[in-house]
Amino acid sequence: MCATPVSVPPVSSDPALPGERFAPPIVRWRGNEPYQASFDAMREFTAQRDAQTPDELWLVEHPPVFTLGQAGKPEHLLIADSGIPLVQIDRGGQITYHGPGQVVAYLLLDLRRRKLMVRELVTLIEQAVIETLAAYNLAGERKAGAPGIYVPEGASGLSAAHVGAKVAALGLKISHGCSYHGVSLNVSMDLSPFLAINPCGYAGLETVDMATLGAQAPWHDVAATLAARLEANLAAHWDSTLAATLSVAEAAASDPLAEAAERETAADAAVSGQPHQPQAGVTPAA
Repeated sequence: MCATPVSVPPVSSDPALPGERFAPPIVRWRGNEPYQASFDAMREFTAQRDAQTPDELWLVEHPPVFTLGQAGKPEHLLIADSGIPLVQIDRGGQITYHGPGQVVAYLLLDLRRRKLMVRELVTLIEQAVIETLAAYNLAGERKAGAPGIYVPEGASGLSAAHVGAKVAALGLKISHGCSYHGVSLNVSMDLSPFLAINPCGYAGLETVDMATLGAQAPWHDVAATLAARLEANLAAHWDSTLAATLSVAEAAASDPLAEAAERETAADAAVSGQPHQPQAGVTPAA
């Protein structure tokens, strides 16, 4: 089941122009969908996209499935006959579980067009999860070297009994400068399948959901909150990138020595007949 996508204007193939803004990703509510169908659709979308293809954000809930990352070790599946299918996929990371009551957000983004590094994207996603949890009065934190979001030290209320437990998992695939896969946030679900695996390759790692931590929230509300935070953080990243670009341009334009050196270099190039290459950090005058 899919909702009508949000209408957005066309996206420029190179939006790095003063004052230009990205349209937000098209949000697609795909509903409850078998994992293999989502996986195939993500790969097809990424393979067929071009420089003008708008980015998309897919919100999905999957029937029970274990997924094993590209370099995942099968021995992290502890119970082979659990009755839950195992799908080998191409994201990073080890094994995880998807099932009813979990919000899965897939980010199909052109990272080159957004001037967005992979590590920046991971940080952006994790921050969106932390902000989503905060909207329901829950705390979350990152752990160095272990992507995802965890219950922090000093957590209060029901969370205090689950310090260190994982509430959200993250895994990405980058192909030709574009991302797919994304993040899963446990809302209110049967957590017993996590006992059949070493979650994300960590033996004994506890996995919790928001309900266990004391937040009773509908799946759709949490999905909408997460989507809004992802969109806001993507927009903030682009705004900061644009501001930095404009600051460099303004600094160069306001430096008479740099401007004079640029004119002199251009004149020398005209005399020599060689093409002029702007100096690093110097913006040619209009």
